[in-house]
Amino acid sequence: MIRKSHQNENVQDRAPFTPRRRLLATAAAFAPVVAVAGTGPALAGARDKVSGRYGSGGGAPEPVRPVTTTLEDWKAVEKAMGRPGNLLNKVMYRTRFPRNDLRVVSQGIEVSPGLALASHIGFIRYADGSTIAMGDMALTEDELQRTSDVLIEHGIAQTALHKHLLAHDPDVWWTHVHTHGHDPAAMARGFRAAFDATATPPAVPVEKPPPLDLDVEAMDTALGTTGLNDGGIYKSVFARRETIIERNMVLPPGLGSTSAFNFQPLGGGKAAVNGDFVMIASEVQAVHKILRSGNICLVELHNHGLSEEPRLFFTHFWSVGDGVQLARTLRRAVDVTNVEPSKD
Repeated sequence: MIRKSHQNENVQDRAPFTPRRRLLATAAAFAPVVAVAGTGPALAGARDKVSGRYGSGGGAPEPVRPVTTTLEDWKAVEKAMGRPGNLLNKVMYRTRFPRNDLRVVSQGIEVSPGLALASHIGFIRYADGSTIAMGDMALTEDELQRTSDVLIEHGIAQTALHKHLLAHDPDVWWTHVHTHGHDPAAMARGFRAAFDATATPPAVPVEKPPPLDLDVEAMDTALGTTGLNDGGIYKSVFARRETIIERNMVLPPGLGSTSAFNFQPLGGGKAAVNGDFVMIASEVQAVHKILRSGNICLVELHNHGLSEEPRLFFTHFWSVGDGVQLARTLRRAVDVTNVEPSKD
């Protein structure tokens, strides 16, 4: 028998539970729930059984997709950021802010900016005319709070706060950032103000990368993809196969849904490897087990976003060893996640 709270009881509520009252109660239990105005997801329409999102008209709304752009389309953003960017797959305009000003030592190894000390912001234009900007900022502990204040002042959300390295000096933190609007130049000015609150150095001309003291052919074979010499760091990237939706906006593969492996040559084929795995919840423990079996250290398990679908988790890792052996361990972990070599 279902009891109401004493506060709402009256004489009728305490009437005998007759067969008629039992029939009415049973019917009520199976009746559709109607949301009160201003509350509950029913206001947004029916819930789509596949995506889990709410939409009008009895189903989830069609996700808004990115549109292709040219470098010319981003000139105002480039001016506001104070440095040039590059265009990935004609969709994402990305500006990089390497922390060449920092000398960071982790477990006795001086960390190259390209290994784990790079900041970047990516801009995507959508079919509805809006723009999403997302990225990652590398900040010293002294810079963290004032930079957070500037981001808040400009309406830029911080969606993650974590570390990429274990014991290291000086302390460096990474914060993921996100904003969405119709004035990308204004968004870029907000990011520029945040970077100006740090000691991030001005842009420098891109130089030809130095040769790599690594067996990159064997590493490529082990990983099943072709990496890239990015300023003396060997990088391999894998993207999720699923379509990732953030607040009904389709995120392109290069924005917030990749596994990235960065190898810093140490001589004699050895490397320091740092990066992160992108996973759904059911993949996390299998990846961790494989990484530890190969003596790769787990640094941090966290999210980069707040509301993406499917929900994504990221594990940052660190190890030092033979580059080919590290690549083989990483490949075994890659194989238990739903990713493919990135086309960026």
